[in-house]
Amino acid sequence: MKDIQQVLRRKRAQHAQLAKEIQLLEEVEEKLLQVSALLAEDDDNGNLLADAEEEAQRPGVLAATASSASPVQAANPPAAAPRNTVPRWP
Repeated sequence: MKDIQQVLRRKRAQHAQLAKEIQLLEEVEEKLLQVSALLAEDDDNGNLLADAEEEAQRPGVLAATASSASPVQAANPPAAAPRNTVPRWP
């Protein structure tokens, strides 16, 4: 009898886990539907892509954005890691 109770507990735990996963997937589906509706709007979507392509084709855009950085940032670049060290995860 004890084995049956253990099996039943495991099955209930699996059922609860699956219910949580289903709920999360439904929430993700809802958010994806919202995002797809925003992307489907032709007015904004087309204009943004055209603007981005125009900016990418202008050579002075990168230089202008680089020169607009604050002098403090330009004077103090981020420190580079030493070459012989391997980055590690915390």
